[in-house]
Amino acid sequence: MAPSIYTDETPDDVKNAKGLHLLTMNTPNGQAVQILLEELKEAYGLEWTTTLINIMTNDQKKDWFLRLDPNGRIPVLVDNTASPPFTVMETSAEMLYLVKFADKNDTFGFKDEKERNQCLQWTFFWHGSGAPYQGQVNHFSRAAPEKIEYAINRFKNETLRVYGVLEIQLSGKYTGEERDYLAGNGKGKYSVADIKTWPWVKGWERTGFTEEEMKPFPHLKKWIARIAERPAVQKGIGDDYVQK
Repeated sequence: MAPSIYTDETPDDVKNAKGLHLLTMNTPNGQAVQILLEELKEAYGLEWTTTLINIMTNDQKKDWFLRLDPNGRIPVLVDNTASPPFTVMETSAEMLYLVKFADKNDTFGFKDEKERNQCLQWTFFWHGSGAPYQGQVNHFSRAAPEKIEYAINRFKNETLRVYGVLEIQLSGKYTGEERDYLAGNGKGKYSVADIKTWPWVKGWERTGFTEEEMKPFPHLKKWIARIAERPAVQKGIGDDYVQK
């Protein structure tokens, strides 16, 4: 045990975990890492353990959690194969850590440096330009104590603009070649860029967008459906990650 990381208040299933351990909740950010872990399990037999965190009760703000992630957000990945255990915060960083740790064949990444950089571009694009906007739509539409139309409309419009950027990439508007996935040569290859982005975008109805608002994004909707068919994706958002 490393006293600087674990304390007496740390739950037993966290401080006694061996190997990789994920602290998560079945939100879009949590689902991205959950899906990648399930994909790595299917591809390589990767094993890990999981602790489900209830962010509604602010478990992620307690001292024992803040020692793992000072930002107090889920998910958090702990690598107990390192000494002392190594913690990784931020979804994108966790995903990149996992592909370095477990994806020896670059099944969900790329060997070619330019393709790898393209994957990073789209991963960071959603991390910085997609998730924050869509998250704010969710907040101001459903959680805010008062409805502020300016905030709702601003973040809805920005999210739709970002959907439009994804549509440009998938439609091949400026390349003349439609794509199946965000990164990689030709039609692209399913990668962490898609896994990072999909859990948010597939929730467009829950965010409050209408079919009419989504009409400009036919390639994006096909991409959503294509990824949803993967068994590991279904497992990664499934009942194992739902608190009973």
